[in-house]
Amino acid sequence: MSVRKKLLTGTAISAIVGSALLVFLAVAGPTIWGPAADTTDVSSRLLGASAAHPLGTDELGRDILARVLSATRLTLLLTLGATAISLVGGIVFGLVASILPKYPRRWFTGLLDILLAFPWLLMVLFFTVIWGATATGAMLAIGFAGIPSFARLVYNLASSVSGRDYVRAARVVGVGPVGILVRHVLPNIANPFFVNAAATASVTLLSFAGLSFLGLGVQAPAYDWGRMLQEGILRIYVNPLAAVGPGIAIVLAGLVFTLLSEAVAGTRGAGFRAVAARAAGGVTITSRRRSAEPSVTKAPEGEIVAEITDLHIAFPTADGGTVERVRGVDLRVARGEVVGIVGESGSGKSLTAMALAGLLGDDAIITTSGHRFDDLDMTRQLTASDRSRLGVELGMIFQDPLTSLNPALTIGRQLTEVPEVHMGMKPAQARARAADALTAVGIPDAANRLKQYPHEFSGGMRQRAMIGMALTGKPRLIIADEPTTALDVTVQRQVMGVLHRAQEETGAAIVFISHDIALVSAFCDQVIVMKDGRVVEALPAERIRQDAQHPYTKALIACLPDMTSDRTQPLPVIPPELLPEALDDAAPAEEPHGVPADAHEKEVPV
Repeated sequence: MSVRKKLLTGTAISAIVGSALLVFLAVAGPTIWGPAADTTDVSSRLLGASAAHPLGTDELGRDILARVLSATRLTLLLTLGATAISLVGGIVFGLVASILPKYPRRWFTGLLDILLAFPWLLMVLFFTVIWGATATGAMLAIGFAGIPSFARLVYNLASSVSGRDYVRAARVVGVGPVGILVRHVLPNIANPFFVNAAATASVTLLSFAGLSFLGLGVQAPAYDWGRMLQEGILRIYVNPLAAVGPGIAIVLAGLVFTLLSEAVAGTRGAGFRAVAARAAGGVTITSRRRSAEPSVTKAPEGEIVAEITDLHIAFPTADGGTVERVRGVDLRVARGEVVGIVGESGSGKSLTAMALAGLLGDDAIITTSGHRFDDLDMTRQLTASDRSRLGVELGMIFQDPLTSLNPALTIGRQLTEVPEVHMGMKPAQARARAADALTAVGIPDAANRLKQYPHEFSGGMRQRAMIGMALTGKPRLIIADEPTTALDVTVQRQVMGVLHRAQEETGAAIVFISHDIALVSAFCDQVIVMKDGRVVEALPAERIRQDAQHPYTKALIACLPDMTSDRTQPLPVIPPELLPEALDDAAPAEEPHGVPADAHEKEVPV
């Protein structure tokens, strides 16, 4: 549905008209009806409804309708003021809680839970006693009482966003915690946050009316709808409209805030995504050229781009123990080399790559005897200069392009982050570099594409945009974590072609992670096979069929069907006997149970 259609729904039109009416009354009401609302006329006191006074007059002869219209300004100012206090306090406390370390975060969220356990009205009355029964005191009381619920909402939303791939990508380019919260977290929680804010404003309006009705809010000679309702109730049997008038005003204003909440929820941020998409063109893949006799050799020390040795990664369990997911992995990537990591789900491939990039969270327990990126020691506390360098020289391509790109920001805004933040480019220069990056990965009309949002790109184009993002700096290492997952074979071929061409043009080393051993063997120089957090074999990609010795590697190859496979027989499967303990004790030439004896003689489809 287009933005125009979303804004022309009945709910949206009603919300816009109602909001405009409230704004008009708040701005012009005291000027137009103020004299009639404040002029006393004892001879006209306590009159009933008439043409001259549609809602009658009060005990001082003042027109009640004029007073209702004039009270709009004070009522709305107090309502919006209390809502603003709750919003600002909730944002600050919620975002701070989301970036705190583990144990301070638990204490903080525990305090929020305790505050939420108290009845909200009880907290309002408690704060009212502290600040006094005044209009300002009531505004502060209602505002502060609403902070815990907003803080919990912001914390939950921020926590759900903080683990997304595009936030990790922002950390790769060196964006600090505050920058991540402002640029990536807040835009993505804005829609549900404003929906709740509009709904809360309705509740706040009713709360103010209740406090003023009880004599704990606005005090004479000032008046709001709640105080007028109290005065009207005292003579409801004489002139019912004296109470009905302010009551209707409260209901209608609350209904406007509710409709505004529904309208905001219905747009789902579409107002920021109004650019039409154009069709994308394909790219042609080129085969990777290797030397006639490739071999796995130890690169010279100066040629090493990234290295991590004796890597162990563990995570705490609920019972106070730990579970180890990566066990003693060594990984060394030379300049211009393409290293493939293959293995089943849970084998530790992505954890190893994340550790190499320094992206694992605080909950991971990491031990290693060495970790460096070029000449940068990754085991020490990184400085701002170090993070800036990593942002330029380290590129990350995550598994799911739909979650890897920030849905609340345009493609151009995301691709210009590295050039602007770390390379000191002006906005125009950064956009030109981002357009060049999109053109390099085969996306036509790049200048206009920069104005679009991720949802306006197809899956293959989003993945190419992710590759383009990695190229906006000067990458020396690109980590591609299953970049072809969930893509059909045609788009997969295009993405691999783009990645290959980017590697050839930049000379960057690549760590390529995949489940597909055939894809890895066709694209990479070296293949590392992992199972259950261990490296079971490392060998040249082009000779994986001839040189594979480990039973697990042979089982992976045997499970790949090709054009000569017997379709009358079930596909081979990796037997459960191939556990790490069994594999460590297995003889190199031993064939795994359930795998044909000539499995290693079959051609591996590439």
